[in-house]
Amino acid sequence: MTDLLGAPVVPVADDEDARMTARALAPLLEGTATVSLVYVVEKAGGAADKASVEQRELHAEKAFDAFEQTLDDVAVPATVETEIVYDTDVVEGIFGAAAEYDATAVAFVPRGGGTLLSLLTGKRTERLVTENDLPVVSLPAPES
Repeated sequence: MTDLLGAPVVPVADDEDARMTARALAPLLEGTATVSLVYVVEKAGGAADKASVEQRELHAEKAFDAFEQTLDDVAVPATVETEIVYDTDVVEGIFGAAAEYDATAVAFVPRGGGTLLSLLTGKRTERLVTENDLPVVSLPAPES
């Protein structure tokens, strides 16, 4: 491990993404690492939200539990902090949390998807790696 992953912020989208990200990140962590796990609830900015706050919070808790269980399964003793962030922009929410936690980097596994998905999501992966003031670690998807 390098200091780069001593205190990463790790965004997760759902429980499957959380498990995959934990498997990818686990070999790079040491017991002294503190992982700040972030689930961003994208607010509609005045329009109706896609799901209720309660639904989103439940979804986030499932993702957090999946991440922590996966680290436990591979015996990585890292400290995991969790936070649900509410923002109208997912990327800004991630970097806001990174600033709050004084993160050393943002680490994530890019999700698949084609051009249509990129258009619908506002090219979040591209924005994560280009619109920031922190190192961004793109983790390779682990073998199943």
